Amino acid sequence: MTHPRTSPATPGADTADDPLTDPGTGTGPRPMAGTAADVPPTGAATEPGPGGAALATATPAELRDHLVALLDEPARGWLRRALDEAAAHPGTHGPISVWELRIAEAGRRCGPVHADAARVLILHAARADADALARVYYQGTGAERRAVLYALPHLVPGREGLPLVEDALRTNDTRLLTAAVGPYAARHLDAHAWRHAVLKCLFTGVPVDAVADLDRRAHRDSELARMLTDYAAERTAAGRTVPADLHRVLTLTDPPATPSAPAADHG
Repeated sequence: MTHPRTSPATPGADTADDPLTDPGTGTGPRPMAGTAADVPPTGAATEPGPGGAALATATPAELRDHLVALLDEPARGWLRRALDEAAAHPGTHGPISVWELRIAEAGRRCGPVHADAARVLILHAARADADALARVYYQGTGAERRAVLYALPHLVPGREGLPLVEDALRTNDTRLLTAAVGPYAARHLDAHAWRHAVLKCLFTGVPVDAVADLDRRAHRDSELARMLTDYAAERTAAGRTVPADLHRVLTLTDPPATPSAPAADHG
């Protein structure tokens, strides 16, 4: 399947032009994320939504229950209809499916705080496969790309989603990077790519808490230890501070500092 490729998502990518019509009015281009149309309506819930780890690991039922409890009544009604539509018309249909339109309007309907969770639920309801997820990712805003990355662990059992993770890891968008280093990356990235993902987190300021399965994958990884030591030396020589997270990861690579456990071969 051929997907139109866009430039890698960067901070502010949510405001890129989008050719889709506005799902709310049916006319003109849809409002760009990050504009007034992406601001929650008056009265919308603003409590913190599920974090990235929960978005990638919670079951759809758990995520839905948590989200519904946080949304106001209009947003709950919209979410229910969007999920019913996606379940009734799963997969991709023509240039754009109805559930893809709902993903596009989630920020306006549920508010930006809860939009990631709403989009992940819609992807689950639509039973989006690797091709459908790639279409949403490459045609979507940064926010929509995040949702795809969070949905990968449950929707793509094999390695077909790796190109999306690898694309995200080439960006400097810290929210996209956070989504990219979740359980899917821990499961499928080879050792070389995973080590570089950890380093990318360190020099972009993404907390290593976001890196799924960090303890296990870093355990006894002497090559990761070498890379971390070299990076720390470079920063020190340049008169720059060494991130505290670097020392934490370096400790994990030291066998006496971590519990003994069989290490899986990740390439």
